Amino acid sequence: MYHNPVLLKESVDGLAIKTDGIYVDVTFGGGGHSKEILKRLGEKGKLIAFDQDEDALANALEDDRFTLINENFRYIKQFLKFYGIRKVDGILADFGVSSHQFDKAERGFSTRFDADLDMRMSKKNQISAYDVVNNYEFEELRNVLFKYGDLRSGGAMAKAILAEREESPIQTTEQLKEALRQFLPKSKEHKILAQVYQAIRIEVNQEIAVIEEFLMQIPDLLDQGGRLSAISYHSLEDRLVKRFIRAGQFEGEPEKDFYGNIDVPFKKVGGLIVPSREEIKVNNRARSAKLRIAERI
Repeated sequence: MYHNPVLLKESVDGLAIKTDGIYVDVTFGGGGHSKEILKRLGEKGKLIAFDQDEDALANALEDDRFTLINENFRYIKQFLKFYGIRKVDGILADFGVSSHQFDKAERGFSTRFDADLDMRMSKKNQISAYDVVNNYEFEELRNVLFKYGDLRSGGAMAKAILAEREESPIQTTEQLKEALRQFLPKSKEHKILAQVYQAIRIEVNQEIAVIEEFLMQIPDLLDQGGRLSAISYHSLEDRLVKRFIRAGQFEGEPEKDFYGNIDVPFKKVGGLIVPSREEIKVNNRARSAKLRIAERI
């Protein structure tokens, strides 16, 4: 089941769609955002969508203006070039895991089910959650939990995982939960587990590196006046998007010319957009969503 697309109207409005434009939806999923974009395009418009998850192919839209590419959006420039596209008018990205991936027990994304430690967004991924949990050294594991899960007790958790796996490999989500039992007080069990899963999932899918690589390609791909509409779900993602829009880079301050002018590729459009109470009621997944819109200068 693919649930309601998050911030649907706001994110597509943010693209300021031209009827004959070329647009890219880099996180196709259930196709909700793509359908809305196609509704606003004329006969000459084009929409290219990306999704690395093989399951998403079943949702491909029957429309001559639409092309679905079963690849990670970190390769956006390469694949658009393959299709003869060098410049586009707008790019929409909805980062994070689709509801479908959370709800499919065997994918191992959800704290609700006992499943093999997998968490790969694409079967092509070289490493799975099993590899991270069973093969990472203490330092690596601690850093993953601390950096991507914001877990202050990441070091102690990593030690507990290492001690457990010395007895026998940790193969399922339930076994991982048991290994971390001492860190899961009843009142906070779900929240802490969600942070652990998030950390491992980000590592498995290289989510932060993927977003950085993707954003670095956007200035070359967007035509002047073209728009980027990006939805993030946790502070690590949102910080990258915010900094890139503001400075055209992820670290430090942008360079200034002789006159003190900053040369950045984007200008911010409006402020931060978050879902309404009504949307969160209907779609709980939207609760942490943050939308930022930028225009190519």
